[in-house]
Amino acid sequence: MGAWDFGPFDNDDAGDWLYDLEKSSDTSVIDDALRKVTDIGDEYLEAPDCSSAIAAAEIVAAVRGHAVVKLPDNAKLWVEAHRTLVVTSIVPNALAALQRIRTNSELKELWDESEEASKWYATIDDLTQRLKA
Repeated sequence: MGAWDFGPFDNDDAGDWLYDLEKSSDTSVIDDALRKVTDIGDEYLEAPDCSSAIAAAEIVAAVRGHAVVKLPDNAKLWVEAHRTLVVTSIVPNALAALQRIRTNSELKELWDESEEASKWYATIDDLTQRLKA
């Protein structure tokens, strides 16, 4: 796992996803990342897709005015430039993605093997609450 911390953007996969987001002008990159998690059914959910979906959910929260404190500068710039996007309809899919990741995914398994697991779960729970706000 190319992660250096438990935050939503503290891994290589979220960074790569954010690069794709920067080139977009709508919510399609966000939708795609979330659907990779929610449309997979009972199939094995791999860590890179989870990390991208968590980053996408964070962007949804940020556009709604509930950004994580450690939002990367390039994410802040994208959010500021796209404040007028309506993301309310994406929230249920973001919440479903987080639930799936938190309960049955490779990323969950990897974090469960870490001493930082409780912090990762707290990060997911915080994001869930900010999306519901």
